[in-house]
This record gives sequence, C-alpha cells and structure tokens, in this order.
Amino acid sequence: MRWLSKFIYYRVLGWSLKGNVTMSKDTVKRAVIIAAPHTSWHDFYIALLMRQVIGIKSNFVAKKELFRWPFKHYFKAIGGAPLDRRPGQNKVEAIAKLFKGREEFRLALSPEGTRKKVEQWKTGFYYIAKKANVPIIMFTFDFEHKQNKISEPFYPTDDIEADFNYMRSFFEGVKGKVASYS
Repeated sequence: MRWLSKFIYYRVLGWSLKGNVTMSKDTVKRAVIIAAPHTSWHDFYIALLMRQVIGIKSNFVAKKELFRWPFKHYFKAIGGAPLDRRPGQNKVEAIAKLFKGREEFRLALSPEGTRKKVEQWKTGFYYIAKKANVPIIMFTFDFEHKQNKISEPFYPTDDIEADFNYMRSFFEGVKGKVASYS
C-alpha cells in the first residue's frame, strides 16, 4: 500500500515533503499534530497519503455523527475517534485523556477548527498538548507549491502568546486549496 501512496502523492499529484520528513516517528510516538491552513476536504486525502508515505500512524477526532454506517468502520480503521460535541463538556480534558495508556498516539487537528477563513486559531490543541505533556508538530497544506512542510517537535511553554507567534510564523505565506481562506 505504501508504494501506491508514494506513487499517487509524488507522481500523480506532484506533491513533495520538506523539513522533518520523518515527522520524528522514531523518537516522538505521542504528539499533537496541527495542520494548516485547513480550507478544503482535499486536505483529508492529502494528509492520509502523506502519513502513508512517511509511514506513521496518526489519529484524529471527528464529530460522533460521522461514526455511523457506512463510514464508522472506515474512520476507526484509519485512526479516527468519535467526539461528542454537545455544549457543556470539557473537550480538552476528554481529548487529552485519549493519550493516557497509549504508547503511540499522534493526534492531528486543525488549529482553525473549521475549513472556513478565521482570524484567530482556536486554543484547544495547545491546551491538549500541555495537558497530555506532548509536543506539537506543525505541517502545512501548501497547495500553491504542492508541498507539506513539517516542523520539528515543539514543546509549548507557559507563554501562550509567544508560542502562538512562533507556530503561526511556521505557516506564513502558505496557501491552502481555497487560497482566500488562507
């Protein structure tokens, strides 16, 4: 399956990898992975192909309504975990608990929290990483250059403003599939 993913990713789609191209898979088994800009459903299959190319396992959370027939088994097989998004729940705490007792768990999230244009990132991914005591790895969906750029692991400090400035700078100039949302 990996050779087919490489063929599609590199040859058919013309994408490339830059930076930490192994996503530190041999040294970082647990992390929060943030992918941006998240502007289109196309990001999903690019990310699936990329993780096959690199050879990592990664996970994601999605609204529990997606985990019904006919998609339930597929989403679970590719690393999905259902999330109850009803109001009044501590989602950061619930998601951080997913790391407990797992030797390998890399949670991929969109810092925007949506595919639409946003002025501010959500902060949940940051607090999940802090609560679970795991690093953040950043990667881009750069459709203009057809590349995924991957950062080294970044451990959040206690200075959220400086941390967000650092992380946002990694994504400067990157154009998503819907460039007007980037």
